[in-house]
Amino acid sequence: MTKRIPLLLAVCCALPVASPVFAADFQTVDTAAILYDAPSQRGKKLFVIRRGTPVEQVVNLEAWVKVRDADGGLAWIEKKHLSGRRTVIVTAAHAEIRERPDASAPLVFSAEQKVSLDYQETAPGGWVKVRHRDGQSGYVRTNQIWGV
Repeated sequence: MTKRIPLLLAVCCALPVASPVFAADFQTVDTAAILYDAPSQRGKKLFVIRRGTPVEQVVNLEAWVKVRDADGGLAWIEKKHLSGRRTVIVTAAHAEIRERPDASAPLVFSAEQKVSLDYQETAPGGWVKVRHRDGQSGYVRTNQIWGV
């Protein structure tokens, strides 16, 4: 007696298995905007988010995006208020921005909590290169910021 493998099982086993991707898609609020509890201007207005704030894109609809902020809050924003420009926000009481990605490197400047910095690139060892709006740049530890 021959056992037959169901066709669906045979087809599924022959296909390559894809791994889920958990990369976060961060964007920046381009202009001050109202956040809503639903993807509509008829939804409840939650609060105004300031320009330069990084947000994580969670759901993308036609003209609306559900976003998560640094505090973990979820809300809807009109897509037109977002840009591909990347910023990060300081979550530590004081973030130390260093000349090089090294804890012993000279301090370039420090930034207080809630300050937005322009994201430039990720560096090895848990560092990110950032730039302040006044032009100063350097490296900050990823555990002092949110948005990467």
